[in-house]
Amino acid sequence: MAVTAQQVKELREKTGAGMMDCKKALVDTNGDFEAAEKLLKEKGLAAVAKRAERATSEGRIFIRQQGNKVAIVELVCETDFVANNAEFVGCGEKILDMVFEKGYTQVEKELSDVLLDFATRTRENMSLSKVKVLTVPENAVAGIYIHSDFKTAAVAVVKGSTDDRVKEFARDCCMHLAAFTPAFIKQSDVPASYIDEQKEIFKVQMANDEKVASKPENVKEGILQGKIKKHLAEICFVDQMFVKDDKKSVAAKLDEVGKEVGTKLEFGDVELLLLGK
Repeated sequence: MAVTAQQVKELREKTGAGMMDCKKALVDTNGDFEAAEKLLKEKGLAAVAKRAERATSEGRIFIRQQGNKVAIVELVCETDFVANNAEFVGCGEKILDMVFEKGYTQVEKELSDVLLDFATRTRENMSLSKVKVLTVPENAVAGIYIHSDFKTAAVAVVKGSTDDRVKEFARDCCMHLAAFTPAFIKQSDVPASYIDEQKEIFKVQMANDEKVASKPENVKEGILQGKIKKHLAEICFVDQMFVKDDKKSVAAKLDEVGKEVGTKLEFGDVELLLLGK
């Protein structure tokens, strides 16, 4: 049967597929609109599978707090054009809705499927790469921050008070995390293998420094320990100088805010989120 321009237009509006693809689908299905729609979807899904190996270095991080839960969702795609597309953003928001409504705490097929229709129409490789849910304990607050590029984000839970000053500090901690991107939260998180590797690097540097190389072994050992201590303070969140007060470490600022509100504060979950990592 003959395919009309109106049929092609309606199928294109419903599926988002190209005009010629819509026309061919209608011809191949003898004008059966539902069959043509199904055919386009099947072809789209096949195309998505073929694109699965293409690099996804762009995307967006989403964070939302609802009650005592903080949900984190990460979507990745190939281009910043798609990452900034309103429909792509809408997919992320819908996935967040479903996480809270259905209690998901990890990537599930139902959540991933939210992207399928958009992926088939844009012909771009994209996926739901992360779903994580944090619980905020009683008498605690969560700070949330997402950088303007939506590729860097942070969550910091501070336990011990819900005072507004603690809420402000928790958010400032998130901004600190995004600005300084510490490799670890505290020194006890640092693997012994990492410290051993850094010691070897510093030993080589010291051996190449004539002034240091000539010193007694006990002095060199003290220098080595000093270098390790300084390095750990630079890469561990609680030991870094606070973003809003470079005379105090994050840990010292935590104690200061605790004294201001009249209680001892401590960190709960602290998450630095970098797209694709």
